[in-house]
Amino acid sequence: MALWGGRFETGPDSLFRELNDSLRFDYRLAAQDIRGSVGWARAIAGAGVLSRDELSRLEAALGELATLVKADPGLPARGDDEDIHSWVERELIARVGDLGKKLHTGRSRNDQVATDLRLWTRDAIYGRATELRECRRSLIALAERETGTVVSGYTHLQRAQPVLLAHWCLAYTEMLERDEGRFADTSRRLNVCPLGSGALAGTAYPVDRDALAQGLGFHSASRNSMDAVSDRDFVAETLGACAITAAHLSRIGEDLILWGSQEFGFVEFDDAVSSGSSLMPQKKNPDAAELLRGKCGRIVGSLVAILTTLKGLPLAYNKDLQEDKEPLFDAMDHLSMCLRVVPRIIDTLKVKREACLEAARGGYSNATDLADYLVGRGVPFREAHEQAGRAVRLGLAAGLPLEGLSIEQLRTAAPAVQADVFDRLAISAGMSKREVPGGTGPNAVASAVRAARARLDAPTPGG
Repeated sequence: MALWGGRFETGPDSLFRELNDSLRFDYRLAAQDIRGSVGWARAIAGAGVLSRDELSRLEAALGELATLVKADPGLPARGDDEDIHSWVERELIARVGDLGKKLHTGRSRNDQVATDLRLWTRDAIYGRATELRECRRSLIALAERETGTVVSGYTHLQRAQPVLLAHWCLAYTEMLERDEGRFADTSRRLNVCPLGSGALAGTAYPVDRDALAQGLGFHSASRNSMDAVSDRDFVAETLGACAITAAHLSRIGEDLILWGSQEFGFVEFDDAVSSGSSLMPQKKNPDAAELLRGKCGRIVGSLVAILTTLKGLPLAYNKDLQEDKEPLFDAMDHLSMCLRVVPRIIDTLKVKREACLEAARGGYSNATDLADYLVGRGVPFREAHEQAGRAVRLGLAAGLPLEGLSIEQLRTAAPAVQADVFDRLAISAGMSKREVPGGTGPNAVASAVRAARARLDAPTPGG
């Protein structure tokens, strides 16, 4: 069904229809289109376009459509309509006759689709926020399970300083918490109702746009009709939040892929989130984590696609904007899948504590502690840094860790050392010195885990 044929003598070319028609993907807006149509019916009833009886019949028919779509979300896609708006209108006319043709009075597909997509995006953001909280929950639970586990921290992929595994968990928890905040910020900005903007100049009927917005759960009506029908900032912002979240999940995946390799051997993935090789019987591949990494490129691509589409559009609505939905739908689908698989990876992860500790002891990761010890002995830090570096060279030449060198050997590099230096070179001593808020000291981390758990368990607005 086409909603615009009166001006045309012939129907559209079949190839043009393939290019133009959007029902194959915008059918996903059915529930939102029906919800918006109920709101619009009430608005034009308030403006005197519909009688009370007509409104009641339209609401009943739209309610019936909503029930059908809820039971079978793919139902509209099996139609031959141009788009989801055409499908809803055709189904409505089939139920209430010519009354169904009155619903579109004063409304354009331009403000209709802008409203539908905002409603859909708002619902999708709520879903991603729920999934992000479950990811945070799994990371916090891992931190609580591994409170005493020490692992090597890395910079430049070189062993740097020992940290608690719980500290690593909390680093990613912080990232995901920011992601949740980004989605919440985006949701606040998108929560403006375009309905009543018409094609671009505003509706000609005296609808109460504020009441319409409130009825659909928006915090306000849009302020400018031209902007309202052509604005897709909320899509770009949402995809930006998706892309940043995907990048964080990719980093989690990368760390765990490395840690699960035989070269590191810090963790082992559960069979349920791994695969094997069709040729090599011994292989156990971290495919779930690799796909966390791989999906990131696809989601970033969706962000680039929408920005490229938007960058040169004149005001107001242009059909280019039809290209907003597939990237958004695709990114949301794949991000949701990734967010839902993260807890399955984390919750079943086997941590090899001895291998983690052994790596933390290696690589002269206590060299900074030696420098700090020398500072405590009155050596200026720059000089202490130089002396600790010379001690590392001695250790490398002798094939020994710093704590394996004799006091005499250490004094050739750092004359100020005393016998108590070995107490300071122990991993536990180095970490216990880092009890500042945000540090990897055991007490600091324990406090941070409790705070992260409290933030997670705190009620969310509207939750």
